[in-house]
Amino acid sequence: MHTSLPPWLERVVNGFFEDGNLVQPKEMGVAPNTALGLIPLGTGSDFARTFNWKNNSLEAIERIGKGQRQKVDVGHVVLPSGGVDRYFINVADIHLSAKGGYYAAKYKKLGTFCYVAGALHGFASHKNQDFDIRIDDGEWQLFPKVTTMAVGNAKYYGGGMKITPTADPFSNDLEVVMLQKFKWYDFLFQAHKLYKGSHVEIQNVSVKRVHTIEIRQHFVNLEVESKEKIFIQADGEHLGFLPAKFSILPGAIDFLV
Repeated sequence: MHTSLPPWLERVVNGFFEDGNLVQPKEMGVAPNTALGLIPLGTGSDFARTFNWKNNSLEAIERIGKGQRQKVDVGHVVLPSGGVDRYFINVADIHLSAKGGYYAAKYKKLGTFCYVAGALHGFASHKNQDFDIRIDDGEWQLFPKVTTMAVGNAKYYGGGMKITPTADPFSNDLEVVMLQKFKWYDFLFQAHKLYKGSHVEIQNVSVKRVHTIEIRQHFVNLEVESKEKIFIQADGEHLGFLPAKFSILPGAIDFLV
C-alpha cells in the first residue's frame, strides 16, 4: 500500500509556494493566470482517478486547452524534527503504507507489481505502533496499535485503492482514515474492500474530517527513543519520519479541470 503520484507533480505543486507562502506571479516572471494542469501518465495516476480521468495524453491536452479552472485545496505537512515543510495535492500516508511506498520505489522496474513487492518488504519489519494524535488544536488522544494512516485531499493511492473514499480536493478539509490492530493477512482478506472504499465499514477502521491533525509516537517514558522510525510520504514522495502536522490550505491554487 502506498501513494502513487508522479514525483514531478508533487514538485510542481511545491513550486507554487516559497517560505510558507504562495509565490506571486510577478516574482516568478510569469503570467498572473498560472494554473496547475495534469496529464496522467504515472504508474498509478491516482489523483486523476478522483476525477475519473484516464491515462490518455490527448484527452488531457484537450481538457487543459479548454482552460476551465477551479480553486483546488492543497495539503501541507511539517516534520519539525526533520526540518521538512512540504505541500501535497493527493494523499499523504503514515507508517506501513508509507514504508511500503518507500520500498516500492526500489521495485519500479516491476511495473504495478512494485506495490505488492513494496508492501511485502514493508511487512517484514512492521509492528503496529501507539500514536498520540491531536485534531484541530484539541486535546491529545492516545490511539493504540496503529497499522497505517492516510490523510487524503483526494480519494486514491497505491494504484487504485480508494483509501480516503469521501475525500474531495474542493471540500476545504482533509479526510483521515486510520487502520488499527491489522495483521498482514487482514490486508489479503480485505484488499477488495480497499479498492472499493468499503474498508471504512469494517472493525478497527476509523474516519475523521479535519482541518489540522498532529501525530507523534506515544511513549510511556518520553526520554526513551523509539526503535522504529515511523515513515511518512506524500504524493508518492518519502518525506521523513514522525512527528508531523498536517493541515489544509483551502482553494490554494488554480487547477485546470
